[in-house]
Amino acid sequence: MSSPVSRRAAVVAVSAALGASLAALPMRESRAQSLTPIKFVLDWKLQGIHAWYYLAEDRGYFAAEKLAVAIDQGDGSAAAVTKVMAGAYDAGFGDVNAIVQNAAARPGAAPVMVYMIYNRAPFALIVKSGSPIRTLKDLEGRTLGSPAGGAALRMFPLMAARNGVDASKVKWTNMAPNLQEQMMLKDHVEGSAVFSVTSYMNLVAQGVDPDKDIRWFHYGDHGVDLYGNGVLVSRQFLKDKPQAVAGLVRAIHKGLRDTVADPDAAIAALMKREPLLNAALEKRRLLYTLRTVMLTPEVAANGMGDVNDARMARAIGQVREAFELASAPAAGEVFDRRFLPPLAERKIAAP
Repeated sequence: MSSPVSRRAAVVAVSAALGASLAALPMRESRAQSLTPIKFVLDWKLQGIHAWYYLAEDRGYFAAEKLAVAIDQGDGSAAAVTKVMAGAYDAGFGDVNAIVQNAAARPGAAPVMVYMIYNRAPFALIVKSGSPIRTLKDLEGRTLGSPAGGAALRMFPLMAARNGVDASKVKWTNMAPNLQEQMMLKDHVEGSAVFSVTSYMNLVAQGVDPDKDIRWFHYGDHGVDLYGNGVLVSRQFLKDKPQAVAGLVRAIHKGLRDTVADPDAAIAALMKREPLLNAALEKRRLLYTLRTVMLTPEVAANGMGDVNDARMARAIGQVREAFELASAPAAGEVFDRRFLPPLAERKIAAP
């Protein structure tokens, strides 16, 4: 049996521990309340091209900016824009060309891009390397595949017009996005309009060498010089919490910078979230994306995250032409560079 002294000591100890816990509780709550929550939506299911967000999270870059960023998977680059515009998310990774379309339809309501990541829009047409389609002109009289409303499909008439192709002589077959490569490989269609950074690895996964077995017609090489995906925020979030926007951009930039320096670390961060992914394939997708649409000569000159104003104005004009928009928003309505880190910090060397 314990003595009265020991019982009193136990009571004192428990009381002290409880008091310490209660005292610490307001501090923990205060720290949690000091973080700005951000709901962030990706453009698609988790892939290597999203690794930098998770590397930024693991290395504490969001926390250092006093941000609590909740990242959700998405279902399309244009859909990410729509979700942010509707208020379901504060920010996201989406297509600047979809921002242009929404800004034309609803001036003052569309999200704003604050950090450009895809310096080249990854729109492309693919055919087998042995196909008789060797030039864009050879597309006339052929049947191609695309999801209904796919961005590469919608921009095709613009590329056709700039290359002397009669778009009315090209037949299109609608198909699900995940069947595009398979349908082409099985000759159900003669080519497909794709998002290159996704299609490249889809081909690899089907045992095809996309560099040798596939002929690529990248829109950017044929007169459709568009920007692509980047970090966008809602106008309301931009107005209410500009410091959080700046912190978000800084944190993502650091994650992307570290990803270029150490792709293996970035893929490891991604795999922690989705262990069923093929790490080797996702690393290859990441490196392909860095090489083809991100680390361009323009980025080498202007730094990651920014745009060339004259080129952006031309791109907006091309989107207006392709989608027959009633008006074209000014570049400043679509892209806001005020939150970019200094140029010296945004200079990123290719791996």
